[in-house]
Amino acid sequence: MAELPENPPLSAWLIYDGDCPFCSAYVKYVRLVDSVGPLKLVNAREGGPLVEEILKRNLNLDSGMVLKLGNQFYHGAECINVLASLSTSSGLFNRLNAIIFRSGRLSKILYPLLRTGRAITLRILGRRKFASSA
Repeated sequence: MAELPENPPLSAWLIYDGDCPFCSAYVKYVRLVDSVGPLKLVNAREGGPLVEEILKRNLNLDSGMVLKLGNQFYHGAECINVLASLSTSSGLFNRLNAIIFRSGRLSKILYPLLRTGRAITLRILGRRKFASSA
């Protein structure tokens, strides 16, 4: 599991692919515990300073979402693991997300399968990869 800050900061940003139906559905339902504060969503396809910062850190947005929690960046399997660790237990989606992805090992095993499904879906839908991360 990813190392989380002792006192989670109140600044939480999730950068995801707004053209991906799976990513968009995920960010719609994930809910974090109150101690983290509101989760701010950023569609990476719209660009902006945070997306530029992620690209400068060589985090490939085609290979995973990014969670910025305070000054820490979590990418891909680590991102989904941290999100599951910080998720509330409200709702079926969040309970299932926590059960599956709170395990760092299981996150590392399953995330590549999810990423492959995303790539296939985007290809079928005729949507492009991120130009700056290709």
